[in-house]
Amino acid sequence: MKNYKLTVFEANGEKLLDETFQAAADQEAKQIGEKMLSEKNYLDKTHRCTSPSGKLVLFHA
Repeated sequence: MKNYKLTVFEANGEKLLDETFQAAADQEAKQIGEKMLSEKNYLDKTHRCTSPSGKLVLFHA
């Protein structure tokens, strides 16, 4: 399992969420990240999910 990082920002730059979670692969991390965003009503906020190598798995500006 790899550690992925999900971060959500307010328009003014305030960090709303900064969580690390584990997934076996990028596709699974994308699904987990989208689920977390949906549960917290952050899908429309600026967000990113990065892999351990720094690859963007999810991004919304």
